[in-house]
Amino acid sequence: MSLLSSIAGPRDLDALSIDQLEQLADEVRGFLVENVARTGGHLGPNLGVVELTIALHRVFDSPNDPMIFDTGHQSYVHKLLTGRQDFSRLRSRGGLAGYPQRSESAHDVVESSHASSSLSWADGVSRALTRTGRKDRHVVAVVGDGSLTGGMTWEALNNISDDNDRNLVIVVNDNGRSYAPTIGGMARYLNRVRTADSYRNLHRGSDTLFRKLGPAARAVYRGVRGGTHGFLSRFTNNAALYSNLDIKYLGPVDGHDLPTLIETLELAKEYGAPVIVHAITEKGRGYAPALSDEADQFHAVGKIDPITGEALGSSGGLAWTDVFADELVHVGDAREDVIAMTAAMLRPTGLLPFAQRFPDRVYDVGIAEQHAVASAAGLAFGGLHPVVAIYATFMNRAFDQVLMDVALHKAGVTFVLDRAGVTGPDGPSHHGIWDLAMLQIVPHIRIAVPRDEARLREALQEAVTVDDAPTVIRFPKGAVSPELPAVDRLADGVDVLVRSEAQDVLLVGIGPMAHTAVDVAERLRAQGIGATVVDPRWVVPVQPSIIELAASHRLVITIEDGIRVGGIGTRVRQVLREAGVDTAVDELGVPDEFIDHASREQILEDAGLTPAKIAQDVVAQVLGTRIPVARGAQTTEIPTIPDLARTREERG
Repeated sequence: MSLLSSIAGPRDLDALSIDQLEQLADEVRGFLVENVARTGGHLGPNLGVVELTIALHRVFDSPNDPMIFDTGHQSYVHKLLTGRQDFSRLRSRGGLAGYPQRSESAHDVVESSHASSSLSWADGVSRALTRTGRKDRHVVAVVGDGSLTGGMTWEALNNISDDNDRNLVIVVNDNGRSYAPTIGGMARYLNRVRTADSYRNLHRGSDTLFRKLGPAARAVYRGVRGGTHGFLSRFTNNAALYSNLDIKYLGPVDGHDLPTLIETLELAKEYGAPVIVHAITEKGRGYAPALSDEADQFHAVGKIDPITGEALGSSGGLAWTDVFADELVHVGDAREDVIAMTAAMLRPTGLLPFAQRFPDRVYDVGIAEQHAVASAAGLAFGGLHPVVAIYATFMNRAFDQVLMDVALHKAGVTFVLDRAGVTGPDGPSHHGIWDLAMLQIVPHIRIAVPRDEARLREALQEAVTVDDAPTVIRFPKGAVSPELPAVDRLADGVDVLVRSEAQDVLLVGIGPMAHTAVDVAERLRAQGIGATVVDPRWVVPVQPSIIELAASHRLVITIEDGIRVGGIGTRVRQVLREAGVDTAVDELGVPDEFIDHASREQILEDAGLTPAKIAQDVVAQVLGTRIPVARGAQTTEIPTIPDLARTREERG
């Protein structure tokens, strides 16, 4: 029987010797490689925190001592040690989430996996425990060095240092990387500590010597090493990083040395005030393919060969991100004023080719979306045109800056939102479903949602010509949608994809959902219902031709993969009412709920966003048996309040 299979909860670690804990660490690494290779997921980060997580659960008493992970993608080992060892459906419906999830375990505290927020959580939880008389409990926050580039971390540290009568332990998991190598002045500072000869040579030399001398000498080594921590931190000047914050600093400590980790964490636990433990770890530890991956050390992988690390199966074709990456280089060739910005995600957002071509025209600000957007406003004022590439879910964090720094000042800034809409396996905190509803309330903003490769390329070319307002281009995760040519482009830029003689239904397909709208039109045609399908391309502002077409049809259906509350459909309906057009509008989208991890297809089906379901409902609306009723329909009965409630339930 393996040691790992005998671990049903953290307290099962108490009876294990150090040698057994090290054996357990080896088993955990083997388990992660074998299982994540089958499902895909965050492999490199978890391989790097195996010993650290074991030590944390050995020293602290989760869930009595809450553990908060920043970010949660490094919580796989935590899941294993808290009794969740079925990884067969990791990140799939019905299986374990890829991030902490309260419904899975009492050991999971914070589900949101947007970086740099953990210390604020820890500050609040520790204050609550102290205030309510539970001073025997500890709060542990595990924060990556990449998260230290986020402003929230330092806001929290400022407040934590103002009240030192709390049991709060902050563990800095320092591997020099977030997705890719961590950037900025903070990163350079920590890198000097991480690579200091005084630290590295003393550790390696003394460790090798004392291990050769047997158990007694190893015990001496742990004592000597514990005594040298303070000296080393002063010698490298690392303690100065936190000295003005009045927080005790322990480290740097080898994040793969279990005896030293346990000893250091026990000291931190006994201190009785906020403590920072600086642990130096290696992302991808113990797995050669990850260590040799220069891009991101297998930060996140699809299905791979566990031996070689090679990706398995088809890549699914050209990705949306790849199209953007290629076109931005073309834009950069033509426009010297165009620069690119990102928040610690140069490669994932497709900016690497631009950076390789124009290395002095790319700014990576670290995990600091708010700063990126406000800085972009300044760059625009200075005569440049910033293209800010961010995941759609992280754009939520910088809304105030979009509104008050960019839009208010009429700054020409283009935002490119990757992973927009329903993303699937990463779950609630990573779906990009709020951007359309959130950003369209910004005055004078212009939002494009391309349906295929050609439309993405032309949208980017058009966006960078706008110098008096923010522009937004958003696209989903994965392979780019098939080419969908228009039968006509109207004077205001709206593309007509399907036109029929009978003007019964106007289908407005938003971006890739235009393909769904075309499928619906074919199904309606088979039922004798005429449908016109349009792709607005630029969905905000609503173009005049949409109003004109709506006025000549009996029913308008909008289809988007963002939340329908306050979405593009809502805007279309409001614009029609303002124009005096009384055509009924049915706004289709995803519900305003936090949607669990599942495939994109499963989530869209749950939301009723399949061609078959949409066509079925439209037929009923044209016949007058379902609301909203198409103009001119002969209704056979008037819906009651219970009927309306059932309709809402059917749509999620």
